[in-house]
Amino acid sequence: MTQLDISGYGYKDSVLNDAHGYLLPMVLQLLDEQRVPACDKRLFELGCGNGSVAYKLSQHGWDITGVDTSTEGVAQARQSYPDLKLSTGSAYDDLASQYGKFPLVLSLEVVEHIYAPRHYARTVFNLLVDGGVAIISTPYHGYWKNLALAVTGQMDKHFTALWDNGHIKFWSMDTLSKLLVEAGFVNVHFERVGRVPALAKSMIAIAYKP
Repeated sequence: MTQLDISGYGYKDSVLNDAHGYLLPMVLQLLDEQRVPACDKRLFELGCGNGSVAYKLSQHGWDITGVDTSTEGVAQARQSYPDLKLSTGSAYDDLASQYGKFPLVLSLEVVEHIYAPRHYARTVFNLLVDGGVAIISTPYHGYWKNLALAVTGQMDKHFTALWDNGHIKFWSMDTLSKLLVEAGFVNVHFERVGRVPALAKSMIAIAYKP
């Protein structure tokens, strides 16, 4: 039997995708709100993909270190953005021992792909300095949105069952909060982005390490 390749889905280029159009404005706002001193604007991106987000954040003065399981994505990033510190790696690695600790960890649209979410949450927690902040986005699920998907016959498309390396976990604010609190985070709260809040495309969790 041929071994399944789990090195992540492929990337054809190193540009931002449609989801970044509604995610990045809020991410940039949240990063500004943290008021990290200019001398310590370090950020770890867990799931850096093709490097496009890291490059955008670097233009705003952030020193980015990141990893992704997609060998093709990291190759695209290194070709287009050779000055960025992006490598292959995953939430299942001991990233804190390898890269140290950071004031901020960013992970966009990753947790829904994770087989072992508790391991992921511990990895994010361990990557942060005391008082550090995790910013984590994932597709939004709530009663009214799920009802709208069911009524309009969009459930199959939304759940992406036929997408290799696609979504395997579907998070609500309640379940993602419980995951993060269990890992040790406090003051977990959310922003919804894309469309009106009840039908939001994604939600962004902001969580603090004590």
